Parts: sequence; C-alpha cells; structure tokens
Amino acid sequence: MYFYVKAIHIIFVVTWFAGMFYIPRLFIYNTEANEKPEPARSILREQFTIMSRRLWLGITWPSAVLTLVFGTWMGVLYGSLPQWLVFKIGFVVLLYAYHFTLQAIYAQQQRRIFKYTSQQLRIWNEIATILLVAIVMLVSVKQSMSLVWGLVGISMLIILLLSAIRIYKMLRK
Repeated sequence: MYFYVKAIHIIFVVTWFAGMFYIPRLFIYNTEANEKPEPARSILREQFTIMSRRLWLGITWPSAVLTLVFGTWMGVLYGSLPQWLVFKIGFVVLLYAYHFTLQAIYAQQQRRIFKYTSQQLRIWNEIATILLVAIVMLVSVKQSMSLVWGLVGISMLIILLLSAIRIYKMLRK
C-alpha cells in the first residue's frame, strides 16, 4: 500500500509544482500587459486573468491539498521520522508558505491590483525551483549528503538563478 500512496503523492507533487512554476509566469505576463496600449491591454489582461483562475483553482490548489493528504498518509505508513524527513518537512512548510504568497498575488491580480514589477515576479518565481531542488536532493540522497554541501549547493543554485535573471533583463533591454 505504501508504494501506491507514494506514487499518487508524487503525481500530485508534480502537478502542484507545474502550477507553481506557471502561475508566476501568468502574473508576469498580466503585469506586462499593463504596459500595452488599448485595446491590447484589456484583451491580454482578461485572457491572463482567466488562465490564472483556471490554473490556480483547477490544478494548483487541488494538487496542493492532495499532496498534503497523500504525503501525510505516506508518513503514517512509513512509521518513523528520520532526520532527513524532518528537514524535508521543513522545506515543505516553506513551500506551502510560498504557495500562500502566490495566493495573495493571485487574489490581488484578480482584483486588478499589481503591486510587483515583472522583474520582482521573475525573481519570486525561482523560489519554487530552489525548494524543489532542496526537497528532491533530501529525498534522493537522504543521509549521504552533508548539511554543509547541501547549503553550498543551494547557495550556488541561488547565485546561478539570480545571474540568469539579471542576464535575461539585460538581453530584454
């Protein structure tokens, strides 16, 4: 039973991450639509609002809930709480906090409130990438990875992602 629950858990983790990777892109496009002249601005904002609503409410939220349900079930079936799993749960808590920040941005944009620039949203978009790498490394490598090398790896990933965003910004200009 454990492996079936684990498989379903992984399926919903993948769909949840798909939503969390794509929704910030829609936020960026919606924000950038404000720079367009009418009628393009209104048409694009309406389309991005519809796309965001369908993605967020139809895929991302249900996947987040089902990830939690099947992850908890899997934890009960696993029966113990090793050190690597404690760290993983900590990252998962951060992932849900990130999810709720996306919910706040989603709610603002649904009301046509745009508090963040497209550049800020591009940076925020990478939080999911960092958390995904941390969680997958913990699950895959478990006790073999040291805390120091894990932190070094995450730090290098952050530097790489921020550099890529900066280069992309320069190329866009």
